[in-house]
Amino acid sequence: MARAMFEYTKTVLKKVSFNTELFCKELQKAVQRLLPYEIEELKIWLQEYTANKPELYVCMAIVK
Repeated sequence: MARAMFEYTKTVLKKVSFNTELFCKELQKAVQRLLPYEIEELKIWLQEYTANKPELYVCMAIVK
C-alpha cells in the first residue's frame, strides 16, 4: 500500500502543478505521509519534474 501512496502523491502533484501554492501544500502533506525512502525517491522525481518549471523551485525547500 505504501507504494500506492507514492504513486498517488505524484499524480496529485502533477495535477496541482499549475498553482505554486497548492503544489507546496500538497508536497508538505506528502512529506508527512510518505516513508523516508519514498521521500528520497520523491526528491529525485521532483528534480526531474520541475526541471522545466522554475516557478515550482521554491517548493523544493520542503523536501530538503
